[in-house]
Amino acid sequence: MAGMIKFTPNGNNPQLFFRLQPGSMDRYDFVKFLKNIKTEMKGKKLLLIWDRLPAHRAKIVTNHIKSQKSWLRVEYYPGYAPELSPVEFMWSSMKRKDLAHVPPKGLKHLKRLVRKSVRRIRSDKQLLKGFLRKAYVLS
Repeated sequence: MAGMIKFTPNGNNPQLFFRLQPGSMDRYDFVKFLKNIKTEMKGKKLLLIWDRLPAHRAKIVTNHIKSQKSWLRVEYYPGYAPELSPVEFMWSSMKRKDLAHVPPKGLKHLKRLVRKSVRRIRSDKQLLKGFLRKAYVLS
């Protein structure tokens, strides 16, 4: 799973970008994710604040980012600082509310539960803003 929450500079108009795929995401998947985000941005600029996952810092990813300077700027969170990332609070909400106490009946069922959770979170703009506020307050 990969997720990104986009906000305006003043913290408004939150939008959740989400990707679910089999297996773990590697550097090529993150380049594809960035390309999809570019399409969704519709010509607008983005400051992406990312954790230091090795795949985020892979050469192919950093080269792609350099080639996208017209719309994309990337900064990294300090190492070991998940409490600064609003998307970490989204994962926590998903695990505590939607996936807690529901043993999945296989991978297909788990995917359905995750997608349902994403729909719930995506539709709740106040919840998304809350993730940003929590990250800001803790920093």
